[in-house]
Amino acid sequence: MHAITIPEPGGPEALVWAEVPDPVPAEGEVLVEVVASAVNRADLLQRQGFYNPPPGSSPYPGLECSGRITALGPGVSGWSVGDEVCALLVGGGYAEKVAVPVGQLLPVPEGVDLVTAAALPEAICTVWSNVFMIAHLRPGETLLVHGGASGIGTTAIQLAKAVGAKVAVTAGGPEKLARCAELGADILIDYREQDFVEELHKATDGAGADVILDIVGAKYLERNVNALAVNGRLAIIGLQGGVKGELNLAALLGKRAAITATTLRSRPLHEKAAIVAAVREHVWPLISEGTIRPVIHTTVPMEDAAEGHRALDSGSHVGKVLLLAPQTAATGRHIIRNFLVNFGAVYVARHQF
Repeated sequence: MHAITIPEPGGPEALVWAEVPDPVPAEGEVLVEVVASAVNRADLLQRQGFYNPPPGSSPYPGLECSGRITALGPGVSGWSVGDEVCALLVGGGYAEKVAVPVGQLLPVPEGVDLVTAAALPEAICTVWSNVFMIAHLRPGETLLVHGGASGIGTTAIQLAKAVGAKVAVTAGGPEKLARCAELGADILIDYREQDFVEELHKATDGAGADVILDIVGAKYLERNVNALAVNGRLAIIGLQGGVKGELNLAALLGKRAAITATTLRSRPLHEKAAIVAAVREHVWPLISEGTIRPVIHTTVPMEDAAEGHRALDSGSHVGKVLLLAPQTAATGRHIIRNFLVNFGAVYVARHQF
């Protein structure tokens, strides 16, 4: 098979489409023929040499995919060859084939095509596990999402609105904020022009956010605590603004607040399986009924993954960047265009397919 390899860390040009050995499904795994994958921020870090995959896992980037099962490993039940699936991966999505633990498989939701399904697993599992399973966002509470126009952000907005929460977002510029508003965001903050702590307090009569989903890290640490409501919960899932920050513990104590920090990739198999099972139970019905819609920024051929990385690097994207496997590239854009027209027409006018 072919896969995107990284012979030497570097810029997007470091991604090389090369012939590599086929994976073999181990005990409790299936082999998936990949139809599409998606670009995530962790892939950019791996390309640069800052986020290596866990020992023993696939060396190729790609934390999610969609495709068809072509082989079952020993001890697998409940799945069959030919099943159309999407999957949460530890790596290996930028390839024609990938071995996947069965606990990380999801059926393609009703009403979603197989290509578009590649946009779902990583963002939804990240948001559901952090905002709902850990931070326990409840109806009527306020969620602040940093990076509201990202794949994570567009997912978080929709999920929070679906459970009856109020949503505040930060994003760079009026166009991105307008897109967030289309998805249901109530409070729109341009982080380039406005202080998110001040704007959030204005919009909530001084209460602040009950839950904050943060991709920035150290740069926002003190301000995030200031933005929290009493009994607020700060969930850190990214470190784009650095890894070391100072924290006034008295402010945290005074608000009886909590801070959590997680990554999805390094969690043990049983934890990932529990998250995937919860997503299938609670989120998949919302997707099937059209309450949650994947937001696709653009698609590129997988062998040109560097183009997809540049799109994410530029910061101009809204939603997900998909990589189409070679056998998909000829038809994938047409499929997604039809999906957006029929299932998420609010986005189609802004994309060139």
